[in-house]
Amino acid sequence: MYVVVIGMRCIGKLTDEDFNLESVPLNNPRIRYAARGIIFNEDGKVAVLYKQNKNEFKLIGGGIEEDEDPKKAFKRETLEETGYKIEIYECLGTFEEIKTHDNFKQISYVYVARALKKVSKPHYTEKELNENSKFLWLDLKNALKIIKASQKNILPSKFESGLSLYHTRFVVRRDYLILKYYKQNYY
Repeated sequence: MYVVVIGMRCIGKLTDEDFNLESVPLNNPRIRYAARGIIFNEDGKVAVLYKQNKNEFKLIGGGIEEDEDPKKAFKRETLEETGYKIEIYECLGTFEEIKTHDNFKQISYVYVARALKKVSKPHYTEKELNENSKFLWLDLKNALKIIKASQKNILPSKFESGLSLYHTRFVVRRDYLILKYYKQNYY
């Protein structure tokens, strides 16, 4: 499995306390590495995945496969979720999520990229198809507004465990904070 490079800047962290939940001790937690980020098109709009059945808006990205480089994982996830090839031009750092109620920790490599060209249709997983997923191009201000507003109206997935809502709240807040970080420091 890919390991975080020592000294890489952590741009954000979410814990149960950020959702007014009391943390419980982690016990040999599952650890997942992921790659995600902000993808701009030629009009300066940001790619956002919208899972309609959950009212979830999130940035493009997902899990890093065994022995996969994070940049390659982000390019693969982008191609799967948007159909676009991309050029990565910066790694912002990492973002940590510590979900003690599921004994789970996720570390995401966060990138900024630009869309080069559309080469295929999106290839969604069965779960993404069942959640009625589609990707949108939104200007940064609107993406921030929509993702922030959706935090209040997230619905649980019929295709996930009882912790679906718990995990989705982390996802949406994480991606809002990533966009906010980018806007405050780079835009």
